[in-house]
Formats: sequence, structure tokens, C-alpha cells
Amino acid sequence: MPPGSLTDVDGLLVGHHQRTGRGWQTGTTVVLAPGGVTAAVDVRGGGPGTRETDALDPRNLVDRIHAVCLTGGSAYGLAAADGVVAELERRQLGVPVGPEPHEVVPVVPAAVIFDLGRGGRFDARPDASFGARATRAAKSRNVRRGAVGAGTGARAGGIQGGLGMASTTVELAGTTATVAALAVVNASGAVLDPSSGLPWQPLPGLRRPPAAERKALAAAVAPPATQPLNTTIGVVATDADLTRPEAGRLAIAAHDGLARAIRPAHSLMDGDTVFGLATGAVTLPLASSGIVRGTASRAALLNLLLAAAADVFATACTDAVISATSLGTAPAYRDLCPSALPEGI
Repeated sequence: MPPGSLTDVDGLLVGHHQRTGRGWQTGTTVVLAPGGVTAAVDVRGGGPGTRETDALDPRNLVDRIHAVCLTGGSAYGLAAADGVVAELERRQLGVPVGPEPHEVVPVVPAAVIFDLGRGGRFDARPDASFGARATRAAKSRNVRRGAVGAGTGARAGGIQGGLGMASTTVELAGTTATVAALAVVNASGAVLDPSSGLPWQPLPGLRRPPAAERKALAAAVAPPATQPLNTTIGVVATDADLTRPEAGRLAIAAHDGLARAIRPAHSLMDGDTVFGLATGAVTLPLASSGIVRGTASRAALLNLLLAAAADVFATACTDAVISATSLGTAPAYRDLCPSALPEGI
């Protein structure tokens, strides 16, 4: 069974658009929040490519956004966010700047992975049409994972990377919150331990592959002669009513999960970036209520959410590689170690 979806958080939708063949292997994923979300970001990699991340600083004006754009194409791919902006404007979603419903400015934070030339053509990269189509595709809670959307051109330690998701629920003093993650794994580090043939972050149901398969995996993930240019990007979200600083702590915690799942992580060649989102449907006690160290205090409940954020992001990173299928330019884990996978995965 898949480990959950980002859309398990009510109010979030996910859409993909990708193109493969004839020199293309790239795509865009949009996380859409029609009702708006509180948002923050945490950037840990040494080579990030981002847009509108300064707008998410708690010291600045924008307190809610309606979409996040994750895309291939390196810095060129940031153009995909223009298409998301246009779609949101058409739907009259954005920061109100005038008295009329159409007088809005959509703020669309974005982050990119480096996948230039993965399909053969360096100039084959997402533009505004990718963002617009991915936004229009965000209609259902059933979301594809693997080598789709922003994960289409991803690589992970020499094998096919991809897009993964995971979710969990957390009991919070009489109520239940959902925490979920979506990760696009295009890491210079490895998600898999070549000696065991299994992920660093365990995934239920996987079996230790036989020696021949482990040998094939070890050869595929061996360090390349030149340092790759990579990045892991993603979103961690909850339905709890977090402030912007608290959503920022959620994104920070997700990076802990990233570091569990990918070794090494946060290198100078990576642009690791995670957005933290909160829909606000589940109410937490105010910071002033209760003893700070009490089990029902806001701080204690936030700690439970942060622990869950690390867990689901780590699992999403593993899911990205386990779910990916080869597009012909790099082997996939499921091709190298088919014995490790239970039926139905």
C-alpha cells in the first residue's frame, strides 16, 4: 500500500504536467490550495533555485498563498510559475489589492531541480504552459507518484529519482491532525544502502534483495566521475492552525527527515528546499494557555507535529525512488531490485 498522499490534508490538491521523448524529460508539479494556506520555507542546500521565498518571511506582508510550484528546468524552469500565476488570476485567487474580486496578485513560491539535458536536449525545460497545465490538472485527491511531474527528470544517486508522498495522523489533546509530505528527490546523495539493497529510511513491506541484485544496485549508485548537480525539494503540510513561524518550524523538521533518507544531504551541489503549509482547519490551544512544559500546551503539541513532519518527509523521499519507473535514461530501483518489492507496489 502507498504510504499516503499530500492530499490527505483536506484543502490541498496536486497536479502534474510532464513531457518525455524527443529530447524531453522534465515536468512541473503544482500544490494547489483553493482556500489559501499559511506558508513558510526553509532552504538548506548550497545551490537553490527559488522564487517568492522572501514573501514567506514572517516579517513580510503576505500571510496566505494559494499554490506552490515545484518544477524541473533549473533556473529556466522558474518560468513555470508564471503559468500558475495566470491560472490563479483567472480564478481570482491571490492577495487582494483592490475592491473588485479580480483585483488580486497571486503569490506563487517556487523551487526547481536541476534536470537539464536529462532527456538529451539542454533547451527542453518547463515554461509557463507547464505551470498552467499542472494547475488545471489539480482536480482529484488521487495523485500519481514516481517519475511524474517535477520528478520526471529526477535522479537519485545514479538511478531514476521521482516524486513521492506520505502522510500520518497525530493525536493532539482530544483532536486529530494530519501531517503529509510531497518530495521531489533529485539528490546527489543516495536514498539506498548499496550493502543491504534497502533504503536508509525503512519502508514497510520491502525485502532484502539477493546478492546479484544488490551488486547491480551498488554499480548503479557508485559515485560518478564528476560531481552531479542536484536538489531535493518538496512540501510538508498539516491541517493544524499554525502561524507562519510555526509553519517554518514544520519545514525545518522536514529537513531532518530529508537527512535521514538521503546520504549525504544539503551539499553545496544541492538546492534542498522545503515549504511548510498549514490549512488551519484543526485548532490548537493558544500559546498562553497552560504550562509551557505541560503535555497539552501548544509547544508540546507542536513538537508532536514536528516529529511527524520529519517522519513523513523521510518516507516521502523513499517513496519517490521506490515508486519511480525508468524512462530509459537511468535504471529504476524496481528494475535493479525487483525481489525487494512486495506485490502491488
